[in-house]
Amino acid sequence: MMPNLRTARAGLMMGAAAAALVLTSVTADAETIRWARVGDALTMDPHSQNEGPTHTLNHHIYETLVGRADDGSLTQRLATDWGISEEDENVWVFTIREGVKFHDGSDMTVEDVVFSLDRARTPPSGMAALHAAVEEVTAVDDTTVHVRMSGPAPLYVQNLTNTFIMSKAWAEANGVETSPNFAAGEEAHSVRNTNGTGPYMLVERDPEVRTVLRAFEDHWADAPEVTEIIYTPITEAATRVAALLSGEVDIVQDVPVQDIARLEQTDGISVVRGPENRNIFFSYDMTSDSLASSNADGNPFASPEVREAMSLAIDRNAIQQVVMRGESQPSAAPLPPFVNGWTEDMHAFGDPDLARAGELMAEAGYPDGFSVQLDCPNDRYLNDESICQALVGMLARINIQVDLNAQTRSLHFPLIENWETDFYLLGWGVPTFDSQYVFDFLVHSREGSYGSFNGSRYSNPELDEKIQALATMTDLEERDALIAEIWDEVMEERIFLNVHNQVLAYAMRDGINLDVHPENQPRMTTVTFD
Repeated sequence: MMPNLRTARAGLMMGAAAAALVLTSVTADAETIRWARVGDALTMDPHSQNEGPTHTLNHHIYETLVGRADDGSLTQRLATDWGISEEDENVWVFTIREGVKFHDGSDMTVEDVVFSLDRARTPPSGMAALHAAVEEVTAVDDTTVHVRMSGPAPLYVQNLTNTFIMSKAWAEANGVETSPNFAAGEEAHSVRNTNGTGPYMLVERDPEVRTVLRAFEDHWADAPEVTEIIYTPITEAATRVAALLSGEVDIVQDVPVQDIARLEQTDGISVVRGPENRNIFFSYDMTSDSLASSNADGNPFASPEVREAMSLAIDRNAIQQVVMRGESQPSAAPLPPFVNGWTEDMHAFGDPDLARAGELMAEAGYPDGFSVQLDCPNDRYLNDESICQALVGMLARINIQVDLNAQTRSLHFPLIENWETDFYLLGWGVPTFDSQYVFDFLVHSREGSYGSFNGSRYSNPELDEKIQALATMTDLEERDALIAEIWDEVMEERIFLNVHNQVLAYAMRDGINLDVHPENQPRMTTVTFD
């Protein structure tokens, strides 16, 4: 197996939740886990959305060629071996696991792998940017797949940990040969139905209410201790905690920060904590002539002075202490410290300087400020709406009057993808543990496979060329130098107004063991019982 190159460097909703808590007809025993978190998967299609909770649920149903261990190393999944071809440095060679079956009983073949990688790299797939350097995927024999890149791509395998393999025959039979467009609200059979090779089969699906999974008896790996999963999204924090305390759920993934200390002192409950490979930031439309939600002449976010003023107005330490109850890592760096490219200089930030911020606002031509709408999810990140509320108050001190629009993430994310927001909050994990992932999705101009979550509309052709070059650089020292060069420009432009890195806490009944996953993608296959 090829060595892991530098991986280690790095009202409706309430009604649904209430209804879900009543559905206790399935008796919980030592093999059943009742798992609750703040939000549901957006879709069951394995390639439609590149979004954490969606991947987390789908990882139980579908599988990837390679996996990611808690320490960041790559693990075997549907591929048992991988490496760069000795004959052609532009080709990745994958040896595919034999004896794997789909949930419908059919055998997985190399043709399914080829089909899945092609589907994942074809827009409107949300995974396309991860495969932008792929030129061709071919089956060489019954156990070997070649992926030809546009040039040497020594880190490409790192991009595969969330790219799921699906059945070509099933997709063709159900008219889902291409991924449905989530941002456009496109429906398809694969949005609500599944056929994976994963350790669990989908038994029941009521979106935003209840999903039931049952262990797949013909799975290739050892049988998990958990044989049934009852997954319940519960948006309201107090309801989520109450469900755990009453015994109606066994594991709460998104523990409200205000309840962590209390749960740690509660008999019969255990809490595990750990940092997440995810940062939380704000961004804004930097290029439009005007803002749809603002009373300003022109576009104030296009002004470097305004962007700097906003940075000087935010008090990250106050957000950590008051909003997050100490459960965050304040940072100016728009990437977590796990990730290759992170530096102490990027991380550093100073105290708010409202006097200088006011001077900058005047220099930009907005001495009396302006108004704008801030779009924010209220069911995705820890205390996301409260973070946005805190920023509203901080920006008011420099006369930026913010109208907060907080809503469910299924409505929020399409605003970014469709360029229908002037100002927004987003969280971003980096499953590749490399800066290129951030650049490909958030910085590169929106074109082809790139820039799908570049809601700032930032576009710099010279920077785009540098970003694209990263995919095929074999000299890692030279590549790291180019990453640093790109970050210098990104930080100078203030494309992101970063707040903090997220810290996780899972709470569960005593006798259940589950470690915090750095990608916040816990696998119920890893649960053990005392």
